Amino acid sequence: MTTAITPNAPNHAGLGPLETRFVETHSMPWEATRYAGVEAKTLLVDRRTGLLTVLLKMAPGAMLPDHEHVQIEQTFVIEGALVCGEGTCSAGNFVWRPAGSRHAAGTPNGALMLAIFQLPNKFFEADRGPTDMLNQDWDEIWGAATANQL
Repeated sequence: MTTAITPNAPNHAGLGPLETRFVETHSMPWEATRYAGVEAKTLLVDRRTGLLTVLLKMAPGAMLPDHEHVQIEQTFVIEGALVCGEGTCSAGNFVWRPAGSRHAAGTPNGALMLAIFQLPNKFFEADRGPTDMLNQDWDEIWGAATANQL
């Protein structure tokens, strides 16, 4: 039985465990993240395994600070461009990052992306342990999922 859900999907109420989940993204709200100018729509999350798929919208000049990709991350850029120290992924292109890679990334003119994570990123700050994009303690929320994947 799946433990995956789509938060904020009103048409999923009452579905059986093996029924298909059609996600009407246009009716879902954009969720604020802890980073200015970065919003997300969570399309699928499985807290047991850590699997996470999001639409990510970044305003011009928005940045995702130093973070680690705990497992493989995949991003398809729908509009705009995603820029990091290693290069630029522009609209219509795809980038993936190996497990353990670490960087900061931003967008000079704004971007809309589809991102798929085997486990959510770990964000690092000097005054505390790692957090996820929603400012939750990474080890507390996702630590058990790490054990499920290793």
